[in-house]
Amino acid sequence: MTAPLRIGVAGLGTVGAGVLRILQTHGPLIAARAGRSIEVVAVSARDRSRDRGVPLEAYAWESDPVALARHPDIDVIVELMGGHEGAAKDALEAAIASGKDVVTANKALLAHHGQALALAAEEAGRVIRFEAAVAGGIPVIKALTEGMAGNQMTRVMGVMNGTCNYILTRMESAGLPYEEVFEEARQLGYLEADPRLDVDGIDAGHKLSLLASIAFGTQVDFDHVDLEGIGSITIEDIRRAADMGFRIKLLGVAQMTGRGLEQRMQPCLVPATSPLGQLQGGTNMVVLEGDAVGQIVLRGPGAGAGPTASAVLSDLVDIARGNRLPTFGQPAMTLTRARPAQAAVPAPYYLRLQLVDKPGALAKVARVLGDSGISIDRMRQYGHEDGTAPVLIVTHKTTRIALDEAMAAFPATAVVAGDPVALRIEAV
Repeated sequence: MTAPLRIGVAGLGTVGAGVLRILQTHGPLIAARAGRSIEVVAVSARDRSRDRGVPLEAYAWESDPVALARHPDIDVIVELMGGHEGAAKDALEAAIASGKDVVTANKALLAHHGQALALAAEEAGRVIRFEAAVAGGIPVIKALTEGMAGNQMTRVMGVMNGTCNYILTRMESAGLPYEEVFEEARQLGYLEADPRLDVDGIDAGHKLSLLASIAFGTQVDFDHVDLEGIGSITIEDIRRAADMGFRIKLLGVAQMTGRGLEQRMQPCLVPATSPLGQLQGGTNMVVLEGDAVGQIVLRGPGAGAGPTASAVLSDLVDIARGNRLPTFGQPAMTLTRARPAQAAVPAPYYLRLQLVDKPGALAKVARVLGDSGISIDRMRQYGHEDGTAPVLIVTHKTTRIALDEAMAAFPATAVVAGDPVALRIEAV
């Protein structure tokens, strides 16, 4: 065997401890598969005294992750601290400048600074690998950069935040309101310290922007991901969608259209019988579509110590084997700056309205929709509540622009109470 691959691990939280545990448990197996051993030289974290459930005595300790990144006896920095500014960014830049390769699980850092970091790494002859940054244990980066490298990608789609999927499926299965399930998820430790990263779609949007870059050969552009969280989804929406054969998912979709790159992370309805519709709990699913292979569906755990650490090890094994790829699948200098596009591809929509109990109310709503060029496919009305009645409408294919125009005109009818809810129905 050749010389060992020497690594430093910055960040000893759940994933960092998981990486050390795998290396301590499966060291000989990994060495046999990689053709050389992978050895931890040093580690870094904020609190040296904390018990992380794995022995650390054999490793040197650096209190400063930047000092770890510059350690002369390390070949690869494994960055597991998180955050798109500060110590994580400083450590990655220092590692590249010091001639080291990088493995990271930091989707936020790459979503905000991926192009600059990729250019710096490739200019220095270094690699940045980030399988663990997207969909946990699902090897979606490898699928895009290697397995589907011969395809012109047409669409990338998926459920990429297990916490949101847990909340939505728990609301349905237990018949509980959003606020109650949100608190349950918080107590179970499923939510980020800032829960908006989960429920507002930010975390999943970071992941989508990275997949879109690889799939379409474009510079990472998180700023133009159309983000909408799940906070406005009610148990009534979930029940009504089920009545019509759908389930609600926080769904990420990226596709290149004639108008530009469309990237959106928003609640959508999907057929209940589809693979995405059947996805339960905290599991992730990514759907990749290419012109040659058609559709590939990848399903698995999207977070947690074991799955995410497994993805980190896959990157380390690749580096140990000498497999060196550009960060986003092709040289960073060849990535184009895509023209951002809003949801231009027409689709059916689910529309929930609370109608005032007045004669001709439905006719007024239908007229407004018709004036915006929107035709109705299906409609259901439910029992009256305090002088209003919930009405569900499934439209034929239309654009979000036309739907927004119609919803802006609803107040003038004086028959729509409150704010309507509109959710895209995605073809899967």
